[in-house]
Amino acid sequence: MSMMSSTKTDAIDWSKGAAYVNGAFMPISEARVPLTDWAYRRSDVVYDVVSVWDGQFFRLDDHIARFRRSIKRYRFTPQETDAELRQILHRIVAMSGLRSAYVAMDCLRGQAALGIRVPSKAKNYIACYAAPFTSLVPEEHLQRGLKLAISTIPRIPHECVDATAKNFHWGDMNMAMFEAEETGADFPLLLDFKGNLTEGPGFNVFIVRDGVVATPDYNMLEGISRQTVIELCAELGIDVQVRPISAAEVRDADEIFITSTAGGVIGASQIDGRIMNNDRPGPVSSELRETYWEKRKSGWHTEPVNYDAV
Repeated sequence: MSMMSSTKTDAIDWSKGAAYVNGAFMPISEARVPLTDWAYRRSDVVYDVVSVWDGQFFRLDDHIARFRRSIKRYRFTPQETDAELRQILHRIVAMSGLRSAYVAMDCLRGQAALGIRVPSKAKNYIACYAAPFTSLVPEEHLQRGLKLAISTIPRIPHECVDATAKNFHWGDMNMAMFEAEETGADFPLLLDFKGNLTEGPGFNVFIVRDGVVATPDYNMLEGISRQTVIELCAELGIDVQVRPISAAEVRDADEIFITSTAGGVIGASQIDGRIMNNDRPGPVSSELRETYWEKRKSGWHTEPVNYDAV
């Protein structure tokens, strides 16, 4: 792989982030995708996102491995190896100088020759960026708890779009978010066509009933933060089940919490207008959130950013 270089200079503001697109490094403000690329015109992209906190990547191996599975699932053929991708991610964080960052890696379908409309003939390429870390929700929402609502918009079926391969097909998610906003909720939860819980826009979902934690087993992204919580439950002696969850179970849950790279574990306080736990996140949700951040700050599953990789 041949990667073009970009030199850090005092004249360039890297504080907003750094990017790598199709072999070249640049400030994030200069990163572009052509309007005619199928990535843009057909939402033909797979991606992954890893977080950096206090100069440490969290579960970088797992994120790269899932990204590679997504690449293969949607038949992309980028030139970069996993080892080269790791170097790219370290370098863009180092170029930005960020200590806490949101680091995305995308694989995009480019264009084929004029008149060719077969995806196997299109060029593929990698684009990555590191930007300042932002949480899925503001701090006051973390303390108050999320207001969630079950959407009337169903999740795209697995048979049509494989949700385990992280992709840009967000039409159902976006419409559900409009609907949630109109009802006063922070976020929607999407069901499948059988009426079972799947996920929300950018996060996995867990419920708690009688001290037992449960999360869906089908038609959703198998999130790295989701897996982290399953591991934490085992450490804390909390029973956890991975199984179908009906809408009725969600509405009757003692607690609900979500998991995302952009925030870790985030508790809910309401579901469809019903108040839980005195309108605050519940005790299991809070324990898992606290444990998650304690272990992250202690170096659990972390890899130091190589800030010399500029």
